[in-house]
Amino acid sequence: MSDPKAAYERLRGAHLAAVRAALEDHVARVDWSLERIERYRTQRLRSLLAFARERSPFHAARLATVDPATATVEDLVRIPPMLKSDAQDRWDAIVTAPRVDRAGAEAVLASQQWFSYGPDGLQVFSSGGSTGVRGVYVWDWDQFVTLACLAWRWQVRGARRSGPSGPSVLGVLEAGGPPHASTPLFDVATDDAMRTVVIPAAAPFDEVRAAVADARPTQLVGYASVIGRLAREVTAGRLDVAPTRVSTNSEPLSDEDRDAITAAWGVPVHNLWGSTEIGVQAVGCGEGEGLHICADEVILERVDADGRPVGPDEPAVRTLATGLAGRTFPFLRYDLGDEVTLLPGPCPCGSAMPRVASITGRRDDDFRYPTGATVPAAAFRYVLGTDPAIAEYQVRQTPDGAEVLVVGTPDVDAVTAALVTSVAPHGLADAAIRVETVGRIPRHAATGKLRRFVALPG
Repeated sequence: MSDPKAAYERLRGAHLAAVRAALEDHVARVDWSLERIERYRTQRLRSLLAFARERSPFHAARLATVDPATATVEDLVRIPPMLKSDAQDRWDAIVTAPRVDRAGAEAVLASQQWFSYGPDGLQVFSSGGSTGVRGVYVWDWDQFVTLACLAWRWQVRGARRSGPSGPSVLGVLEAGGPPHASTPLFDVATDDAMRTVVIPAAAPFDEVRAAVADARPTQLVGYASVIGRLAREVTAGRLDVAPTRVSTNSEPLSDEDRDAITAAWGVPVHNLWGSTEIGVQAVGCGEGEGLHICADEVILERVDADGRPVGPDEPAVRTLATGLAGRTFPFLRYDLGDEVTLLPGPCPCGSAMPRVASITGRRDDDFRYPTGATVPAAAFRYVLGTDPAIAEYQVRQTPDGAEVLVVGTPDVDAVTAALVTSVAPHGLADAAIRVETVGRIPRHAATGKLRRFVALPG
């Protein structure tokens, strides 16, 4: 019997070679002028719209009033938003590959013993359903090449500016195995002198810490909460590693985790905002504030409740994304569920790629109560994320308050009182909040992510 992991790695070697070759072009794009970015993006958009209208019944209906040959970003407003429920309920009508359907994709996920390539280099992934909707997605060969370049080009640009560094070790703190896309996307050696070590983020933290200590990575990439906790271990003297560059992804990078990373290492932090649907939407350059939108391959629209774009200084209800690299399963004006704010002015790094403020969380993280009160996640983060005795936390909504799990040695009574005070201004007076210290907060078994905020079923 053949080894599925070995078979996958043989084909993946060719894929990674394609990524490294394409990185040269993508690193150069970072320093394109805004006009050149927009010209390139317009042609990419027209190509995608024409392809989607021809091959996808779902998108053909949505694009009935749009001429792909002359379309611009401004014409997207004529297309209705695409919802998460559309992406899963209309799967077979969306996919453009004739030999691919939802049943076949589910069969791959159910039977694969390791990551695998299907016909024409397709890869099937599943999200963990952290937003309440489990997702099944397919990436094609060229799409993966583009997404990997978007994920890594800022780090490569920064490393080249810093000068030669010799052999390097990339510590990858991700899901560790299928079906989540994080490991293939971030376990990428960007040059021949780099070695990668994958450390499953969902493993007990003592095992994660020991594996990182053994690997001694010169670069770290992975879930923000895991790297933040490792940084605290360094500051506390329980871990001795000194990466020269850090990349965070898959979870919001909280202020407390960023501060911990800065205190421990004082190195450039490349925070990434992405999704399995679009891939990579924005990445931090490691020099200026916020994240640079991948404007050559992604179109982001900040819109009002009716799906109409709002000005850069106006509040937006939601963000719609169009991923220009995804042809097998196109996402056009897809509702991400994230709220973003544009940052004005040029970035110190010199790139013309527009920026958004760091993504601190989803609107889905807010707790809505039967009384009509809405408590933002920030009301809990303000207390839990600033307590140095708390290494990790999870907040679970209850009908009249919340149950809070914390790892560490905090003053439980003081934390409880502070939380009651913090949520009161949001309409939840005398909230019933219970804080419990635990040895470990389970992460999602498949993805390794930590879901910090768990709302009541809606």
